[in-house]
Amino acid sequence: MEPNLKIMRNINRVNSSQPSDQSGFSLIEVMISMGVLTVGLLAFLSVLCVAVSANQTSQQDMIARQVASEAMESIFNARNTSQVGFSEINNTTALPVPGIFLANAQPLLCAGADGILDTADDAPCLTASGAVCPNSGVECLTEPGPDGILGTSDDVILSLSNYTRTVAITPLVSGGSTIPTLVQVTITINYNAPQPRSYVLEEYISEYH
Repeated sequence: MEPNLKIMRNINRVNSSQPSDQSGFSLIEVMISMGVLTVGLLAFLSVLCVAVSANQTSQQDMIARQVASEAMESIFNARNTSQVGFSEINNTTALPVPGIFLANAQPLLCAGADGILDTADDAPCLTASGAVCPNSGVECLTEPGPDGILGTSDDVILSLSNYTRTVAITPLVSGGSTIPTLVQVTITINYNAPQPRSYVLEEYISEYH
């Protein structure tokens, strides 16, 4: 029995002297892994921020197109209904006969008694509930609040005070002479999204329709 015990002791010594194949991660390996993970996370967050910014910019671009189209439609409607004479479709600074459209950039107010935007009688806009829009009545949008239902007490009012609209009306010249029955209407919307941006809509409008 004694020889067997000696053999067992020798085997245990040999096994204990052999290096183990099982080992954990070193500190350097852990740091490298954390670095790779951090770079990947930062890249993901960067892409996410770009996507959110692009979505917001797209919404503001859509609003700019809408408010430009509204002004252009009001001009054509006034011409089509003979509400104003063709000579009045001009800026107030025009010579020798001034028109009815305000010159330079204007806040987005609502049409007054004449039903035409960007004229002297423009009035403060109202919310869906009938209250005057914030920022001195500048046009505003009503969006659903936390309950997701439009028309309730928690609705969110979005002011368009960061938008301005310029209506520029230019006579057309042919052969050195002004064409009396045709003008060019240029509507420019300036806004921040968040960087300064602009949207330009151009149309020709004639005396005849």
